[in-house]
Amino acid sequence: MSVVLKSVKTFSMNIIKKIKYNFYIVREKGACTKMKLEKMASIINCKEDKSYIKAADFLANGHVIAVPTDTIYGLACSANCPDAIKKLYTIKGRDAAKPVAICVTYISDIRKWGEATHLSDQLLNSLLPGPVTIVLHKTKLLDNPYLNPHTSKIGIRIPNYDFINNMSKVFNMPVALTSANFSNEPSTLCVQEFGHLYKHLAAVFDGGVLSQGLERNRTGSTVIDLSEIGKYRIIRKGISYENIVDLLQSHGLTSIVE
Repeated sequence: MSVVLKSVKTFSMNIIKKIKYNFYIVREKGACTKMKLEKMASIINCKEDKSYIKAADFLANGHVIAVPTDTIYGLACSANCPDAIKKLYTIKGRDAAKPVAICVTYISDIRKWGEATHLSDQLLNSLLPGPVTIVLHKTKLLDNPYLNPHTSKIGIRIPNYDFINNMSKVFNMPVALTSANFSNEPSTLCVQEFGHLYKHLAAVFDGGVLSQGLERNRTGSTVIDLSEIGKYRIIRKGISYENIVDLLQSHGLTSIVE
């Protein structure tokens, strides 16, 4: 009788172990599936060989990536790709009425994408590259209906930062650029500060801590409207604001005060 009870007890214990084991396997498989669904962005060091070529490739394939600039970290995508721009606004949680800027490589690119016939090369070369965004009327070549649809103007940047300049040179098209944070959050100076966005991005390019020599200024670039002949209007006071105003005035431009 004791042998029978012992056999029953052994059988029961084996069944319980098997149930526990199967539950563990199911639970682990579920966890793996969840991890796959929430796959995080690749983090690529900007010092890695040809990292800027990888960044340009992501842009060419319609992805949104995070990149360092000479001011703060930005989210970037192809400016003339409707799906990429829509994705950018979704990630930011940004009102479609709020414009984004574009990033280019050369002064000639500014004239290609913005109406700048009234601005001299001397003035543009004194401002760029640097922490300034120049607002001009768009040219017809910026034909994306989702890019700043509520205004005829576009902000244009040439950052003083090798990585993003090399990226835009390889991409050879305008790059939409906005700060790497949710709307109404502080701007970011290192990649760890926007970790909550990783799952929405194709890649994050790590350039270390930015704005080291500028007291870690989070205001970003100074934004100036130069769309009117002989005039300038400050839209946002950012890094090097005073120096930029001095430059504009030294070239004979007068301020529009609203």
